[in-house]
Amino acid sequence: MFDFSFFLNSALLGVGLAMDAFSVSLANGLNEPKMKKGRMSLIAGTFSFFQFAMPMIGWICVSTVAKCFSAFQQCIPWIALVLLCFIGGKMLIEGIKNKDSEEEKSAVSFGALLVQGIATSIDALSVGFTISDHNLLQAFVACTVIAVLTFFICTSGLYIGKKFGTKLAGKASILGGVILIFIGIEIFVTSL
Repeated sequence: MFDFSFFLNSALLGVGLAMDAFSVSLANGLNEPKMKKGRMSLIAGTFSFFQFAMPMIGWICVSTVAKCFSAFQQCIPWIALVLLCFIGGKMLIEGIKNKDSEEEKSAVSFGALLVQGIATSIDALSVGFTISDHNLLQAFVACTVIAVLTFFICTSGLYIGKKFGTKLAGKASILGGVILIFIGIEIFVTSL
């Protein structure tokens, strides 16, 4: 039931799924180089929550209403593209408007953070298909492994972003916006 290959597969899924959240964390760190540890935990925790919830929801959908979910799955890349391009575009515009300004950049709002969490994890719904042979306990443990890895990967992304955000100062918001737009396009293109 819980052998080495189970945990290895769950960890590999976690690392693969966390890459988009890592990139967005990097962009958030770039945008807010003076971010405190509590805020970093909130951001990494938000991404972890969604990376746990989405595969679990996917598993539940496969176990119950698979036909409805397969129709929705075609919309996932479009949703991620729109959400990430919207947030990235907003960061890009703010970065260009405030390019020469030395004032403190505003933190990503909680609402925007939730949108980022959904956008970077919505493709994880399809992981419910890959773990559909798991029972409820196995699915829960696999999703927990994914969430824990996501937390640590996102925390490292935030630290890296903060480090470079301090060095890049005025260009950080522009770079962060470009990264988010690129991630949205990448999710969309790789799903085609």
